Amino acid sequence: MPAIEKISARKILDSRGKYTIEVVIHSKSFKTAACAPSGASVGKFEAQAFPEGGVESSIQLLQNELSPKLKGMNTEDQTEIDKIIWKFDGTKNLSKIGGNAAIATSTAVAKAESKSKNLMLCQYLGSNLRLPFPLSNVIGGGVHTKGDSIEFQEFLVLPLGAKTFEEAAKTNIMVHRAVAEIIMKTHPNYVLGRNDEGAWAAPLTINEALETLTKAIEKVEEETGVRAKIGIDAAASELWNGRKEEYVYKKENKRLTSEQQLEYVLDLIHNYEIAYFEDPFQEEDFEYFAKLTANTKNRSIITGDDLIVTHKKRLQTAIEKNAITGSIIKPNQVGTLTDTKSTVELCHKSKVIPAASHRSGETADPALAHIAVGLNCPIIKIGIMGGERMAKINELIRIEDTLKISMSKPPI
Repeated sequence: MPAIEKISARKILDSRGKYTIEVVIHSKSFKTAACAPSGASVGKFEAQAFPEGGVESSIQLLQNELSPKLKGMNTEDQTEIDKIIWKFDGTKNLSKIGGNAAIATSTAVAKAESKSKNLMLCQYLGSNLRLPFPLSNVIGGGVHTKGDSIEFQEFLVLPLGAKTFEEAAKTNIMVHRAVAEIIMKTHPNYVLGRNDEGAWAAPLTINEALETLTKAIEKVEEETGVRAKIGIDAAASELWNGRKEEYVYKKENKRLTSEQQLEYVLDLIHNYEIAYFEDPFQEEDFEYFAKLTANTKNRSIITGDDLIVTHKKRLQTAIEKNAITGSIIKPNQVGTLTDTKSTVELCHKSKVIPAASHRSGETADPALAHIAVGLNCPIIKIGIMGGERMAKINELIRIEDTLKISMSKPPI
């Protein structure tokens, strides 16, 4: 249990070329570092990534004011350290020091303690470890994709039939490649590009994207025998016009009431056997999340991201209203590992599927892989291409090889 001598921080660049923070815990024997990602599709209820002064303000506060408060504390005191971070900040959404500074500090502390115990971070965080299924963005749209993009933010693949994580990761890569081949045949004059998360950006409608992904999954399943299913992240808060109370699909040239949105989503789930559907309604609409969940039963994991933002209280509300069967877990939405763990524990207690998730602006820090395994999340939303995504994928392959642990039970 190393004692904290000081905390330092620096500005680094995320995968979008925007500044984020790296925090370093200094002890007598060694140093450990953790980085925080940043999101583009940000829920209104999540922690504020940085204060008004940006990354520089977070760094100054952390080094000059928080560091002295944590000096001398043992890294095994994770819960107490995380409480001090919140007390020091003194706001409801970490707007003083910034949620990114908070989670990077909290994670660096956990890394220090696991290192002192000669454990992998996932071993330190939990027990009865299993590997998650990678849920990966294949065709991109929404705010993660520039230009005339598809309204839905992500069209995903979930390789539920994979027996190992390595096989699951390989399956997703094969689907990604097969999608490119199909798009190049249907749009031979289009220069195919990738978006913030490495998903293909293409001039498709929602139905065309789903048809393309269906064909790619079928092709890969024929080659490998690995069963895979489609997932969607609609990021519907980005489509919602609150003033007129309707979902606006500019490219599709349609406007839907909440009831029409419900029918539309149900049709998509039925027609394309969608196993995972994230944020089908705007971030305050527990009522229509609940209506969708009641109508899908065990056919699809109805998942809240902007609805929950990894906050235990919002998760509790969703559970009481029977609004979801899955919850996205983004540690920097809620601020510390203690808060993250508490939310995941409520998921497990309430039979809600926790899906650990990256952000669109990522770093090469592989901690999310360990958080997913250590907290027993059966799904990790992780991407397919790009070094910042591959850092987590390869870390999960290392965990699998080192610890010889099995895959989670398929969540659906």
